[in-house]
Amino acid sequence: MWTVLIILLVIWVVLSIVGFVFEGLFWLGLIGIVLFVGTILFGLIRRSAAKKKA
Repeated sequence: MWTVLIILLVIWVVLSIVGFVFEGLFWLGLIGIVLFVGTILFGLIRRSAAKKKA
């Protein structure tokens, strides 16, 4: 599970960098940041839910 989340985080960082480097793709940078934060929150929620089960 953590491997998938780390891979997604790397992809979102790359998309954000590409979006901010090219002026016409500014929206891509914003989407990358939103997805990065969403992935982190998803991982934290899943982790806390797994701790409550155990």
